[in-house]
Amino acid sequence: MTTSKLRPTKRASAAIGAVAAAAIGGYVALFPGQQPVPDDVALAAEYLIDPWEGNELRAYPDPATGGKPYTICRGDTENVKPGMVETPAGCDRRTVRRMMKFRANLVACIANFERAPIAWRAMMNSLAWNIGDGRGADRGGVCNSSAAALGRQGRWVESCNAATRYNRAAGKVMRGLVLRREMGDASRIGEGELCVTGLK
Repeated sequence: MTTSKLRPTKRASAAIGAVAAAAIGGYVALFPGQQPVPDDVALAAEYLIDPWEGNELRAYPDPATGGKPYTICRGDTENVKPGMVETPAGCDRRTVRRMMKFRANLVACIANFERAPIAWRAMMNSLAWNIGDGRGADRGGVCNSSAAALGRQGRWVESCNAATRYNRAAGKVMRGLVLRREMGDASRIGEGELCVTGLK
C-alpha cells in the first residue's frame, strides 16, 4: 500500500478561504481591468501558477531544455518568439486567455469538472497550464492523465496523488517540479497540498 505524500495545511486552507471570500457568484476579479474568472482559475493563478512561474516580461528559453518552447509572462508558451517583450497588463491578458482556454478543455474532457471541489479544479488548472491539456494535436496532457481518469470517477484524493507523477522535464525528475506537484516549499503552496486540503 502506498502512503500519500500529501497532507492538508493551514496555509492552503487560508488560500482557499481567501478566494471563496472574494468570489461573487463563483467568479473572482483576478486582475484589474480583466474579466472576472471562475473561482478555481483564480485559486490556481494566484496561489499555484504565479508563485511557481513568476512573471517574466521578456521571452526566455525553456529552463529544462535551454531552448524551445520559448516562454513569457507566467510560463505562457503560446506564440512566443525569442526577443519578445510583454507589458504587465499584456501578461495579465495572456494569463486569463490561456487559463480560460485550458479550463474550457477541462470542462469538455471531464464531465463533472464544474461540480468537483474547488481545490481539485485549481490543481487541474495548474497542471494543465504546466503540462498542457491534451486536446487538439497534443495527445498527452491532463485530459489523458490518470489524474483526470480518477477525477471522472470522483476519486479526488487518488487523483491529487496521481498528479504528483508529473515531475519530469526533458526526461528527468526535476526537484522544482517535485515540490510544485507535492507539498511546495517554504513560501509556495504545492498543487497536491492545495488539492487534498480542499477535500478536508
